[in-house]
Amino acid sequence: MFQILRLFLGTIARIFCARRRLVLENLVLRQQLAVFKRRHPRPRLKLLDKVFWVAARQVWCDWKQSLLIVLPETVVQWHRAGFKLYWRVLSRVWRPHSGRHRISKEIRDLIFQMVAENSTWGAPRIHGELLMLGFDVSERTISRWMRKAPRDPEPAKRWLAFLRNHREAIAAMDFFTVPTITFSVLYCFFVISHDRRRVLHFNVTRHPTSDWVVQQLRETFPYDSTAKFLIFDRDTKYGLEVPATVRSMKIRVIRTSFESPWQNGVAVRWVGSCRRDLLDHIIAVNERHLKRLISEYIDYYHDDRTHLGLNKGTPNARIPSMALGRVIGRARLGGLHHRYDRAA
Repeated sequence: MFQILRLFLGTIARIFCARRRLVLENLVLRQQLAVFKRRHPRPRLKLLDKVFWVAARQVWCDWKQSLLIVLPETVVQWHRAGFKLYWRVLSRVWRPHSGRHRISKEIRDLIFQMVAENSTWGAPRIHGELLMLGFDVSERTISRWMRKAPRDPEPAKRWLAFLRNHREAIAAMDFFTVPTITFSVLYCFFVISHDRRRVLHFNVTRHPTSDWVVQQLRETFPYDSTAKFLIFDRDTKYGLEVPATVRSMKIRVIRTSFESPWQNGVAVRWVGSCRRDLLDHIIAVNERHLKRLISEYIDYYHDDRTHLGLNKGTPNARIPSMALGRVIGRARLGGLHHRYDRAA
């Protein structure tokens, strides 16, 4: 008797389950057909369509088999997004004042200011300064806001500060070539100081060798030199003798990387100035002629030409005219440039 009752109840359950499955399948197929019938080039799912499939996923285990318009993973993403939205709204309604109190704008601005003005300070140092100012903020909060601090829009300021602290002890040297009227090539060697952009020494030759460069360095730094660092590239003309000689003068050798002229920027900029101001306007006849022209240009460069890097001053500290007399122009480099002074 018990077995017959069990068989009867199982048959009824299977009939109703099959009917339920058929009804759900027809429902989801009709819903997708309604989406395809919309007048759009590409069917677009609305919010109600997404809610329908999220609900179908909860009540029907075979929902993936009838899904055609999107991937099952997309429905799962819709469900997760709805879950996040639900808890976000619930937390705002029931607990509007939960969590830590946001620090004031004054403290945030102070943190950002200390980070920008003191690049080596960490969270403990800034925390100590804020405690001295009477602000009760945790060190962990400071470290979190330090990561959000805006970066300095001019990172060159740090490099400029480094140069200002060491420029008296830095010098640089380099070569540049000049073609002559007979299509030969002359090599110009120079040493320039980073302090006031002064050219300490220059010379011209047709055949540069390491021994010749060593002799130029001895003429540049005859006794105890103020330069402690000498920057130059990896030109094969220097060989092994030049670095050894520089070290013997108690000067530290700083070699630039291969094909990196910007690492010797002061020397490269002086070459550019010399070409624009002089060499692009003349044709060198011979070694003696070029040496005379560059010597005149160096005098003009030191005494008359103003420099952006020196706040519109000159390497030899040209004194501005304070009189009110007539302005007089004095020709330099054969009239290529002029110096203007007031008549006494």
